[in-house]
Amino acid sequence: MTSTSTFQKEYEAWLEKTKQLLEKYPERKAVFQTSSGIEIERLYHPEEPSSDYLEKLGFPGEFPYTRGIRPTMYRARYWTMRQYAGFGSAEETNQRFRFLLEQGQTGLSVAFDLPTQIGYDSDDPMARGEVGKVGVAIDSLEDMETLFDGIPLDQVSTSMTINAPAAILLAMYIAVAEKQGVPKNVLSGTIQNDILKEYIARGTYIFPPKPSMRLITDIFAYCSKEVPKWNTISISGYHIREAGSTAAQELAFTLANGIAYVEAALDAGLAIDQFAPRLAFFFNAHNQFFEEIAKFRAARRLWAHIMKNRFGAKNPKSWQLRFHTQTGGSTLTAQQPDNNVVRVTIQALAAILGGTQSLHTNSKDEALALPTEESARLALRTQQIIAYESGVSDTVDPLGGSYYVEALTDQIEEKAKEYLKKIDDMGGAVQAVEQGYMQEEIHRAAYETQKAIEKNEDIVVGVNAFRIDHEREPELHRVDPAIGARQAEKLKQLRARRDNDRVQKTLEDLKRAAATDENLMPPILECVKAYATIGEICGVLRNVFGEYTGI
Repeated sequence: MTSTSTFQKEYEAWLEKTKQLLEKYPERKAVFQTSSGIEIERLYHPEEPSSDYLEKLGFPGEFPYTRGIRPTMYRARYWTMRQYAGFGSAEETNQRFRFLLEQGQTGLSVAFDLPTQIGYDSDDPMARGEVGKVGVAIDSLEDMETLFDGIPLDQVSTSMTINAPAAILLAMYIAVAEKQGVPKNVLSGTIQNDILKEYIARGTYIFPPKPSMRLITDIFAYCSKEVPKWNTISISGYHIREAGSTAAQELAFTLANGIAYVEAALDAGLAIDQFAPRLAFFFNAHNQFFEEIAKFRAARRLWAHIMKNRFGAKNPKSWQLRFHTQTGGSTLTAQQPDNNVVRVTIQALAAILGGTQSLHTNSKDEALALPTEESARLALRTQQIIAYESGVSDTVDPLGGSYYVEALTDQIEEKAKEYLKKIDDMGGAVQAVEQGYMQEEIHRAAYETQKAIEKNEDIVVGVNAFRIDHEREPELHRVDPAIGARQAEKLKQLRARRDNDRVQKTLEDLKRAAATDENLMPPILECVKAYATIGEICGVLRNVFGEYTGI
């Protein structure tokens, strides 16, 4: 029960802690106000709080974090504007990175091509026709050096969307930093490193679940000591939603996977507060504006209780759900692509009002091709206009207390809890994946959504209503089809000039370590530094671990 006196006491304590924080991290302005000169308070709250206010909402920066994980949120610093980019060669992607940084992007996010994601070199027959298509081709440390040429890694935060070979790409990043003279203990960024959702929704897995989980916990242990500022996993609901899940399923299945990673790390002997503060999440933002905001608020509250009560974490940073958001790729339409600008704006606004820590806004032409430079700039400008012109970031949790938003938050939380109980009863997320439970639930939801569109029960503007008979063909970005041949030639030259005896020794050391319970990050790093390729390193691990072929 929350009495008015208890609430006031807690509120005054929060004000005092926030005052101390402001001495270290001041807000963007001395005074925030509307165009009419009305001063905007840092936080709005009820004059007469409900009996469960502190339990369910509390104050931003405090358990259960429903209202945000920072006391001042965007009044102190905007979310990181991290546009996802990568295509063709490392040289081309480096140019796009520089362009985006010049346009005001505040963090990098790397998209890798399909061969890189599943551990094949560009000259492997399995890579034919896919090199550089959906991301940048990275075969060796040489490509990684080119990718970040002229970009000081001690001054940028980098997110890498990579899963099965995440340890290898992280090792490459560390090696590039060392060549720049940047020690690994100052590096900041994130690797996705979420293999369970690959089995559930996306498909870029290599190894079976058990060794894959071992690689993940090896990264947890290594980074907790060697790369302490790095987010070692981005537990991803994004691809679960892209595969067709509902908002409640996205939340539940993502947190179920998070629980599985925590349990795997504990089983590997790690202490909960040793690794939990570096766990991060990645969510989708769809068109159902208020539902998305409620989803993000429910996610924070659920995770806080899971970490504090289920796992006994003591460090408040272990309780905080920090997340990146990307607007919904599956909501974009090839028809009337300009409409996608509006969709992305709505979705981005939902993510910001929901309290995201970083954000990628999709480009309007992504239903047709990789984004052009012009459309990528417009996507970034969408975030900047929301940040600098709309005023939505001038107060913390502006929709907190809305009857609708609070009711939706509670209802989504309850639906997610029901799914989490079912998954727990199955033995956890890994067992649920092996039984195909989450996959089947997603497929059913996707089918119902598509059926509603085809029956015109759900309207998609420009697709099943308000169509245009003759649309103008937009100018699209095209990847040079010769990229595969160029990458193959680069690999040939690399293999001719590197120390192949050293490469062979590092690969043999990795094979030996993989057959034991030794942490694999150090031997992988040595392979990378010797310029072993991603295909060679993954080939060794395939021989030891085997390959996963699905359920």
